[in-house]
Amino acid sequence: MIILVGSSQESHTVTNPFTAGERVEMIRNSLKYSGIDLSRIFIIPMPDILMNNIWAHYVSTYTPKFEVVFARNPLVVRIFKEAGYKVEIPPAFNREKYNSTYIRRLIILNDNWSELVPEPVYKYILHIHGDQRLREIVGTDK
Repeated sequence: MIILVGSSQESHTVTNPFTAGERVEMIRNSLKYSGIDLSRIFIIPMPDILMNNIWAHYVSTYTPKFEVVFARNPLVVRIFKEAGYKVEIPPAFNREKYNSTYIRRLIILNDNWSELVPEPVYKYILHIHGDQRLREIVGTDK
């Protein structure tokens, strides 16, 4: 399995408050915590480019060979289908509750967000003071 960490060039912003390395660690820690064999998983930081028509080829230059793409983003689905890849669209999983924007807002407000992320992610964010970072980025001291 290949997991891409998108917008890897971004960090310390409201939409991407964590570095690519921090996001990789959170994903690895969560998979390991869930008992998933990490020897069969690649987690690859993927910087953005502003040329959608070559996105699928660009991704293929960063990854081992793959045949199927799992995505819910309509643009990503379209781009990979046009490039000849099989695309699977996984079902949404309670998107109102498990939504990154919503969770970041709860972190900023210092509201109860621990139950919305895997335990290793919660502990990691606290360990790196990511909650404080996010509040400082938006200019609040709650």
